[in-house]
Amino acid sequence: MAGGAVVAGVAKERAAQYKGRVTPYVIITCLVAAVGGSLFGYDIGISGGVTSMDGFLSHFFHGVYEKKKRAHENNYCKFNDQVLAAFTSSLYLAGLVASLIASPVTRKYGRRITIICGGIFFLIGATINAAAVNVAMLLLGRIMLGFGIGFGNQAVPLYLSEMPPTHIRGGVNMLFQLATTLGIFTANMINYGTSKLEPWGWRLSLGLAALPASLMIIGGLAVTETPNSLIERGYTEEGRRVLEKTRGTKDVSAEFQDMVDASEFAKSIKHPFRNILERRNRPQLIMAIFMPTFQILTGINSILFYAPVLFQSMGFAANASLYSSALTGAVLASSTLISIATVDRLGRRVLLISGGIQMVVCQVIVAIILGAKLGPDGELSKGYSVIVVTVICLFVLAFGWSWGPLGWTVPSEIFPLETRSAGQSITVAVNLFFTFAIAQSFLSLLCGLKFGIFLFFAGWVTIMTIFVYLFLPETKGVPIEEMILMWRKHWFWKRIVPQESSTDD
Repeated sequence: MAGGAVVAGVAKERAAQYKGRVTPYVIITCLVAAVGGSLFGYDIGISGGVTSMDGFLSHFFHGVYEKKKRAHENNYCKFNDQVLAAFTSSLYLAGLVASLIASPVTRKYGRRITIICGGIFFLIGATINAAAVNVAMLLLGRIMLGFGIGFGNQAVPLYLSEMPPTHIRGGVNMLFQLATTLGIFTANMINYGTSKLEPWGWRLSLGLAALPASLMIIGGLAVTETPNSLIERGYTEEGRRVLEKTRGTKDVSAEFQDMVDASEFAKSIKHPFRNILERRNRPQLIMAIFMPTFQILTGINSILFYAPVLFQSMGFAANASLYSSALTGAVLASSTLISIATVDRLGRRVLLISGGIQMVVCQVIVAIILGAKLGPDGELSKGYSVIVVTVICLFVLAFGWSWGPLGWTVPSEIFPLETRSAGQSITVAVNLFFTFAIAQSFLSLLCGLKFGIFLFFAGWVTIMTIFVYLFLPETKGVPIEEMILMWRKHWFWKRIVPQESSTDD
C-alpha cells in the first residue's frame, strides 16, 4: 500500500499521480455499454404513444376507447383508468424488484453479466407484448421488460462510472442518459409511423423493442469487464491489464493501487446493504434516495410517458399529439449533448440549479395558460397550443441538461467500492418506485388537479433545487475512490462523516 493514511480503504492524495489518456478503446467500450440506456428510453416513449392508439385501446381497454370518443367528456379525465395506468406502471414495479436482485449479481459476477441478463429479459418481454391477446399477457410482458430495466439500470451506470478516466467521467456517464433520450425519440417516431397502421400498428411498436434488447445483449458480450470489478472479484492481474489498455499506458500504478486498496476493504464487507447504513456512508445514502426521487418528481416522466395522452387532453388531434411528443423527444435527446459537453467543465451543481430554475418557470407558465384558456371540455386555440408546446419543450430542454443525466450520474459516482453495487441498487429501486407511483397515479392526478398538476411538480422542483444548493458538494474531477474526502470538507456533512475510517455508529 502506498503511503498516506487510509480512508475507507484508499490512501489520501493519490489522484494527482494518475496517468493515462482517453483511448479509442474506452470510448468504444462505453458507447456499446450505454446502449443499455436505450431500453429504458424506448419503453418510456413507446408506452405513451401506444396507449393513445385507437387500435390498442379498442382491443384491451374498450371503456377508455369509448370515453375518448365522447365529444363532451372532460378533457382532463378522458384517459383516467387504473388498469390502463397499470400497463405503464407495472414495468417499473417489476424493475424495482429486479434491481434488488441485480445488486448481488453485479457484485459477484460483474457488470457485463448483469447487462447481458437485462437484455435477455427485455427481449422476452418485447416478444410477449407484441403477441399479446389479452391484458394478462400484456402485463406479463411488461413485467419481463421491467426485469430487463432493473438489471440494465443497475449495471450500465456503474460500468460507465468505472471505465473512463476521472476527468471525463461525468461526460461518459451521461452516455446512458443520451442513449435513453435517443430511445425515447426513436420510440416517438415509430409511434408516429405505426399510428397510421391501425388497428395493428401498436404490435409493431411494442415488438420493435426487441431491437435495442438484442443490441444490449451483443454489446454485453462484446465489451470487457471493468478493472474495478475484476479486481474486486480476485482477478487482479487481468484487472491491471484492462486498466493499462483503457488508459493507453503501462504507468497506472497509482490508480491501480487505489483500486486494490478499495477492493481489499470491500472484501471485508460481508453485508453491503447493512454497511451502507453506517455513519460514514450517510451522505451517499441520502443522495442515493433523494436524487432519483427528485428526478421523478420533476414531472418529466408524466410528460414523456403520457405525452400523446396529455396533448390530446389539451385538445390536440391524435396525429398532432404524437407529432408534439416526438418533438419533445428530439429536444430531450439534443439537450443531453449540452450536458455532456459542459458537465466536466461547469460541474454538477451549476447544471442542476440552473435547470431547476428553468423548469419551475416553464411549469408555472403552462399552468397559467391551461387554467385561463382550456376549459373542461374546450380546446386551446392554435396560438396558445404553439406556446404550450414551446414551453414544454423548454422544460424538457432544462431537464435534459440537468436532472435527467445527473440524477443517474451523481449517485453512480459517489459510493466507495464496498457499497457501490448496493448504492446503485438503492438508486435504481427508489427511481423505479417513484416512477411506478407517478405512472400509476398521473391520470387520476390529471383528472383531479387539472392544470394544477404542473404547479404540483413545480413545487417539488423548487424544493429539490434548494436541496442541491445546500447539501450536494461538487463532485467534478474527484476520483471515485477518494469521494470520502469530499464529504469531510462540506459545511454540513463534515459534522456527520467521521474523520477516521474505522469510526462507525
